[in-house]
Amino acid sequence: MLNEAQVRRKKLQTLRENGTDPYPSATDRDTTCGDTTAKFDDLTASGNQITIAGRILTIRVHGAIMFADMIDDFGGIQIALKEDKIGTESFVQFRDQIDPGDIIEASGTVFTTKRGEKTLAVNAWKVLAKALLPLPEKWYGLQDMEKRYREREMDLLSNPEVRHRFLVRSKIVTSFRKFLNERGFIEVETPMLQPIPGGANARPFITHHHALNTDLYLRIAPELYLKRLVVGGFEKVYEIGRCFRNEGIDHAHNPEFTMIELYWAYAKKEAFILFMEDMLVAAITESIGNKKISQADGTEIDFTAPWPRTTFRDAIYDACGIDIGSLKTPKDIECAATGKKMDIDFSGCHGLGEYYDELYKKSTRPGLIQPTWVFDYPIELKPLAAQSDSDAGNSASVQLIVDGAEIINAYYHELHDPIEQRRRFIDQQALREEGSEVAQQVDEPFLRAIEHGMPPTSGMGLGIDRFTAILTGAPNLKEVILFPTLKPETL
Repeated sequence: MLNEAQVRRKKLQTLRENGTDPYPSATDRDTTCGDTTAKFDDLTASGNQITIAGRILTIRVHGAIMFADMIDDFGGIQIALKEDKIGTESFVQFRDQIDPGDIIEASGTVFTTKRGEKTLAVNAWKVLAKALLPLPEKWYGLQDMEKRYREREMDLLSNPEVRHRFLVRSKIVTSFRKFLNERGFIEVETPMLQPIPGGANARPFITHHHALNTDLYLRIAPELYLKRLVVGGFEKVYEIGRCFRNEGIDHAHNPEFTMIELYWAYAKKEAFILFMEDMLVAAITESIGNKKISQADGTEIDFTAPWPRTTFRDAIYDACGIDIGSLKTPKDIECAATGKKMDIDFSGCHGLGEYYDELYKKSTRPGLIQPTWVFDYPIELKPLAAQSDSDAGNSASVQLIVDGAEIINAYYHELHDPIEQRRRFIDQQALREEGSEVAQQVDEPFLRAIEHGMPPTSGMGLGIDRFTAILTGAPNLKEVILFPTLKPETL
């Protein structure tokens, strides 16, 4: 007995034997399924013939009449094929050779059935693409998680909520571009293959360029190149693009992800904070139409600005009662955590900054649910940020935390003192030599650039995947990345 795939291949052969091209290159479509339903009354009144094209979802045969549901990117509509209208040969060919999943073109006029369903009465049709594999789960929805991520095209076809997430993501990116372009920012592209990975503390991917006989890194951030453009005279600049970090995969991390980074020369601190709030609120309202979002666990997140503010030190103290102001060494931090009976593994940390960060991520950040600005991270954590004007031990930095995740990492004062920046890079290099896999390297081209003079600048980075996940209530980043990184499939 033939299986489904074999049956479809036999139907493909029959179509060809009957002189039908099952994969023609062109279509005469002149309207969409969505426009057909939107303009249905006008089309009914005019009686004009239209031609639509799309994928067949279901077919129902009732003697000498058939009904089928068709969808395209803009909507769906029912089509009706009558034997006495299209002819016996055409009717039988559709009935016997067309399956759910096939893509066809249909021409005709619209009418309303006795049940009130908007329908296209077909007087001619042709196959555009014969599907050799069936739609998943007989159209009840692709549920297998691994299969959904590996075969995202089927996931999009069978799960409307998945399609919605990616439409929201597209609107977010469009909104960011519109917002920034209207305010005088220019969009640029900087290298993804870099001789020195910089701009963030992360482990990079490494590759080899054979023609140059040199190792290169996939970028972990575009930051240093964008700052070089500020040196070059671009006062407002941004980039939207992929970044790569050779780290773990979990619900909140994927090795490749999309970031937006921007830099604004001569910006003032308070104006920059309000600017970031306005940019996010605009993207939220334009993509989902509401500033309040319900998460999968029922938590409601309210993005109505202005958002609360705290400091790194105060946030940790409020969360666990530890005052990091008195903790000056890694041993101090370990003892303080132990004293509070906190089970935190510091074994992978190198340097005071990484100890501060681990304490914060385990004790504090998960409890910050509503949008919250966290200011003034310790200087050891931010080697590319200037010192805080009010406390030299802190950096002029701020992060936006939502639902326990970092959404924005920003420096309201970028470090533009080349001598201090060199000292910081050397400190980072020392941590690498101690065994840190995420500390940064000395970047001489960047240092040379800012030695020519970089104006006071504010900058920020935002992970679009994570932001989209929060806005759509997605439980993990794989739900908002079209083709997430997966272990190779065993065939």
